[in-house]
Amino acid sequence: MKVKELIEKLQLTVLTEGDLDKDCEGCYSGDLLSWVMSRAKENDIWLTVMGNVNAVAVAVLTDCACILLTENSALDDAAEQRAVQQGITILRSDKNAYELSVLISGLL
Repeated sequence: MKVKELIEKLQLTVLTEGDLDKDCEGCYSGDLLSWVMSRAKENDIWLTVMGNVNAVAVAVLTDCACILLTENSALDDAAEQRAVQQGITILRSDKNAYELSVLISGLL
């Protein structure tokens, strides 16, 4: 599935737009950045509440498909600017990580 399909099927809010044709091949949920950095895989949808510039750096390092902020988490201005510069798609949902994981599992 492509990021643009994920957005449509889960009715997600787009905060920053990177490559919407990027493949989503898995899902990883976590908020401890060092943990995510060592475990998330390329093309994962990363579920987190971390909307800061360090999260964008982790997304770049892991080459995840997108960051999906759960529970309407905030995205700070510096992170938004860095995501635009780096071409990282950041999405938002009001659902929690569990709810989104179940929905994504059904789509993948």
